[in-house]
Amino acid sequence: MFDQNSTRKSAVIAAPLLAGALAVLPAAPASAGDVAHPRVVSADPVDTTPHVLDGIVNAFALVGDTVVVGGDFSRVREARGSATLPRDGVFAFDLRTGRVDRRFAPRLEGAVSALAAGPDGRSVYVGGSFVSPRAGHGLARLRLADGSPDPGFSAPVRGGDVSSLVLHAGRLYVGGDFTAIGRTPRQALARLDPATGAVDPAFTVTPDGGRGGALKVYAMAASRDRLAVDGSFTTLGGRRRPQLGLVDIGAARPAVTDWHTEAYAADCKEVFPSYVRGLDFSPDGQYFVVVTTGGAKGTRKLCDSAARFETYSHGDAIRPTWVNYTGGDSLYSVAVTGAAVYVGGHQRWLDNPRGSDSAGRGAVSRPGIGAIHPATGRALSWNPTRDRGIGVKAFLAHKDGLLVGSDTTHLGHEYHARVGMFPLP
Repeated sequence: MFDQNSTRKSAVIAAPLLAGALAVLPAAPASAGDVAHPRVVSADPVDTTPHVLDGIVNAFALVGDTVVVGGDFSRVREARGSATLPRDGVFAFDLRTGRVDRRFAPRLEGAVSALAAGPDGRSVYVGGSFVSPRAGHGLARLRLADGSPDPGFSAPVRGGDVSSLVLHAGRLYVGGDFTAIGRTPRQALARLDPATGAVDPAFTVTPDGGRGGALKVYAMAASRDRLAVDGSFTTLGGRRRPQLGLVDIGAARPAVTDWHTEAYAADCKEVFPSYVRGLDFSPDGQYFVVVTTGGAKGTRKLCDSAARFETYSHGDAIRPTWVNYTGGDSLYSVAVTGAAVYVGGHQRWLDNPRGSDSAGRGAVSRPGIGAIHPATGRALSWNPTRDRGIGVKAFLAHKDGLLVGSDTTHLGHEYHARVGMFPLP
């Protein structure tokens, strides 16, 4: 199926075309997370980001110059302050100064797993497993001014939780393991009116056939006319799509495209019946990268790897352009900026197809965080290091750098508790 030689050959063939594509900026104004960087970010984190003093950070959203942070935590502190501030799984801070917003302190009981900036520049969508008497269960739109729920938005999640949110082209895409939103049945995936929370009847693409008995959308990302979806499913919209599929969201009635790969059909370790995790499109939307957990099982399976795919390929046997293996350690998050593919987890190495919880020949040390060349699929020299812990659960690329969220306290050889930012030089 997939071996290192075949993926390298694909990269070599595609490289001349890719070199030009890397310099292309999106045609539409880019939002946070879709920003093209002209170079790799610095390995020296800024000194102003606040510290999250317990738990884990799962998500970021950037609303103007305000960073909203979501996760499972209860206490934060400013980098240049001594006061401990209580925060229930979500807080906000100023991107430039690091000052924590005292007005934004919603009371949420439970974890926040996903965030998306509101279209009005004054609100944020929050998804997760939380319960709130004011915000409801699993999904809310909160005002940045005071943390209160937007009374015009109502989308209570039923039968499960929310794990991923994408706001794109005037629609809010919601992924998770739920069975309904409001009174409308929707299995693990839905599209909503971002103003009201009403379920869009035109979007009926449904994941099914959960691997290991559990059906869940883990991650989503959108480009100009495509929605990439990964998770614990074997079919998407009634078509075979093991753990990964693309939806044409440019059509009047969205449908699963003819893009089909069997790359994630094989099993990794038994304890990981589904092993896809983060994914992200390139700024121009021409390719995307998927990262996985799963346990080292050799180069014929995409366990514990990052893999690049071309968005507009066609057919039933699409193969990755390249694969970069950790050699047995999980990757959870990925951010693609054009200059680099940033990957984060609790990995020890990259460039390690021959390793099995060991450094095989050619492996390079990249503890907890690393960067991959978008065209060749080989690790870049960028190596700031990070306490490994569980791993990086959140990246957000913006025009001034890269935000990183995790469960550990040291990033780039400095104390940065669970939140850090690498600036763009």
